[in-house]
Amino acid sequence: MPATIEVSAPLAPEELRKIHAYWCACNYLSVGMIYLRANPLLREPLKPEHIKNRLLGHWGSDPGQSLIWVHLNRLIQKYDLNVLYVSGPGHGAPATLANCYLEGHYSEIYPDKSRDEAGLLKFFQQFSFPGGIGSHCTPETPGSIHEGGELGYSISHAYGAAFDNPDLIVAVAVGDGESETGPLATAWHSNKFLNPIRDGAVLPILHLNGYKIDNPTILARISHEELEGLMIGYGYRPYFVEGDDPAVMHQKMASTLEKCILEIRAIQQHARSAGDATRPRWPMIVLRSPKGWTGPKEVNGHKVEGSWRAHQVPVLDAATNKKSLAIVEDWMRSYKPEELFDANGTLIPELQELAPSGTRRISANPHANGGLLRKELQLPDFRDYAVEVKSPGKTYALPTDVLAHFLAEVMRRNMTSFRVFGPDETTSNKLQAIYKVSKKTWVAEYKPEDADGGELDANGRVMEMLSEHTLEGWFEGYVLTGRHGLLSTYEGFVHVIDSMFNQHAKWIEKAKKEIAWRAPIPSLNMLITSVVWRQDHNGFTHQDPGFLDVVTNKSKEVVRIYLPPDANCLLSVADHCLRSRDYVNVIVADKQEHLQYLTMDEAITHCTKGVGIWDWASTDDGDDPDVVMACAGDIATMESVAAVAILKQHFPDLKIRFVNVVDLFRLMPEIEHPHGLSDRDFDSLFTTNKPVIFNFHSYASLVHKLTYRRANHENIHVRGYKEKGNINTPLELAIINQIDRFDLAIDVIDRVPRLRSIGAHVKEWLKGEIIESVRYAHAEGIDKAEIRNWKWPG
Repeated sequence: MPATIEVSAPLAPEELRKIHAYWCACNYLSVGMIYLRANPLLREPLKPEHIKNRLLGHWGSDPGQSLIWVHLNRLIQKYDLNVLYVSGPGHGAPATLANCYLEGHYSEIYPDKSRDEAGLLKFFQQFSFPGGIGSHCTPETPGSIHEGGELGYSISHAYGAAFDNPDLIVAVAVGDGESETGPLATAWHSNKFLNPIRDGAVLPILHLNGYKIDNPTILARISHEELEGLMIGYGYRPYFVEGDDPAVMHQKMASTLEKCILEIRAIQQHARSAGDATRPRWPMIVLRSPKGWTGPKEVNGHKVEGSWRAHQVPVLDAATNKKSLAIVEDWMRSYKPEELFDANGTLIPELQELAPSGTRRISANPHANGGLLRKELQLPDFRDYAVEVKSPGKTYALPTDVLAHFLAEVMRRNMTSFRVFGPDETTSNKLQAIYKVSKKTWVAEYKPEDADGGELDANGRVMEMLSEHTLEGWFEGYVLTGRHGLLSTYEGFVHVIDSMFNQHAKWIEKAKKEIAWRAPIPSLNMLITSVVWRQDHNGFTHQDPGFLDVVTNKSKEVVRIYLPPDANCLLSVADHCLRSRDYVNVIVADKQEHLQYLTMDEAITHCTKGVGIWDWASTDDGDDPDVVMACAGDIATMESVAAVAILKQHFPDLKIRFVNVVDLFRLMPEIEHPHGLSDRDFDSLFTTNKPVIFNFHSYASLVHKLTYRRANHENIHVRGYKEKGNINTPLELAIINQIDRFDLAIDVIDRVPRLRSIGAHVKEWLKGEIIESVRYAHAEGIDKAEIRNWKWPG
């Protein structure tokens, strides 16, 4: 471990003067965004009509964040650094936006926000204003990969960006409010997965300004010793920059930040020259400055600077109260805008020189627009991994094991741009074939027994940590900076990241549909396995397929759900998802053995269409059917196929059309896809007046939600998970939720008019089979052999 670097030379007086002036310009712009709709440079006395009618925004963390940014600029210039900045403190976008504008990159992207008085006015007017931009680091914000509302994800996003980016330093401002969240607490451990040889560096800067919206923050109210011990316990070397005197704080920040940068360089130089990936103690900074620093000290007899009242808008009635208006004017004039901007309203040249140029500007760093750096994956031909299917429904295979061999080759061909993420479940999910190419990333302590199947390696590319939050954050940071991957997790626990999925989907929707300058990024691909129908040993708590409902709430422009019925379909879907851009792709596939139905060529055609008739499982011979048997999901498909076999045996003249759904969104009308289902296509598949028995992987209401505007919706009868389950055999679990083969056959008898009387005896037999199956499960602990080993009889 390299020795601590000492940097004793503070800023020279002239450099200090310029840096402070630049910081004042940042703060002036931050206040102007919140308050002004006219008179942007205060070239006349401030009047009520210059104030926005609705004052929205967050001032409290802005001065501290700008302090970080300004001093990063100094070191970028001095050491030619490649720096990405992640702003964690909630809605503190004014600081990021101000720095983007002063660097000139904002005007390059948005020419109407030019670097003059007219452009500055438009820059102010758009902020937190209808038709403008939000008060957080939205996708419209250059230099950002992190939405300000994503509280708790800043550190995991930062590490995700640093993985496989050896020259990148990610400086992440961590809000002391967000530091109270569970995702943030686990994300500190990301340093155990950062390889100093091949990865970049993350410099966390915990910004303690003491308050949230109207409450103290926990880490700001513990002792220095306790906080230092916490950060040391997380594995960091903490440095403290504390105070409220700007001149003193500039010197402290300059020396401390430079010390950290030089330590990072020393760590990396040692690791890379010696080939030593031993986990170092990375530096981090605790920046303690007042909430709303340099703002009004007091308003109406109440403390503002250094209190929760500085969090959002410190003075709320400037347009209607002369005293308040004067407070705002004095506050803004304290930054001396007349000394910062020239007659045209442009930042004076000597201050412009403090910002880096080109892509070294933080706001213009291409990693924050990751699609610019995206390289296409080198993919093997997925057909080479096909399961041989000589006859449908006769062969069993492990779908995720088949997928794993394909993914292993994907990994081998893309050893700097593809990772697999999962919470301690890669082996459990039958993906362990990947380990033949790359093992699990681990730079923490090793023990001798790890060599016996532990699959640990500092150079591993499988990311495992028992925190879905951190994994998802890493993955998002990785794809947002242009790389590729796949996350696998248990279906019952993917809900842990519901809100993270929501935020990411919203980010890419905005970027894809409204922001032309953001280049397309690799899709975020999720494999949902260990599914509800095979959680017979873990029981009710692990049985929840409702993540699909969450996904369908998002725009069909950016999300897809795939339910491949067998291994060959899974391969086809996985290849498609890895090639796609600007989507969240959710693939649901069980890890246990399942019947295989389609050859690879058939699987490709079926998955391309997304919905299709399986002729081999149909009995209508192209005629008008008596009933449509539809299904989506591997277990639902198997039970539906078995139900058809029962019905064929007992009612040879029954005309059944069998329809399987792979792409769930194809059920929606007006889906934008070259193979989407038009209303006419839907009608031809599902008929216009006959019963449709739809056996579904998840909650039945979801199919109704997707098809409610379709013809014949009143005749679509969906079976799905009914919140019933415990420690059950697979068939018993299906029975108590009525998605099993016997209940499906009964449903057909009940809904096809001509079977209601002639099918009475068969119906009674089916009920008996249900009773006997449950009895056998409770007596023997497994399903009958004829169920476990069932194959299509045709």
